[in-house]
Amino acid sequence: MEAVFESAKLRLRPILMTTGAMVLGAVPLALSTGAGAESRTQIGLVIVGGMSFGTVLTLFVVPVVYSLIARRKQTVQALGGAHAAGGA
Repeated sequence: MEAVFESAKLRLRPILMTTGAMVLGAVPLALSTGAGAESRTQIGLVIVGGMSFGTVLTLFVVPVVYSLIARRKQTVQALGGAHAAGGA
């Protein structure tokens, strides 16, 4: 669990800055008007939505899944140690 908190503390700012720069850079595409605006608007929306969704996954889902796997591994190791000690 300590690894989850440490990595979150280290990586939060770079992740948010990268996503913010990319999303803000794509906003003019998403809000474009004029000739060819339909295609530019679509690609702008894809970039903004994809980066936002990826950031949510990176900041919330990945740490939760990691902590669940780590907790399960600790449980399995504890049970394995108990079986080995009880069987001897």
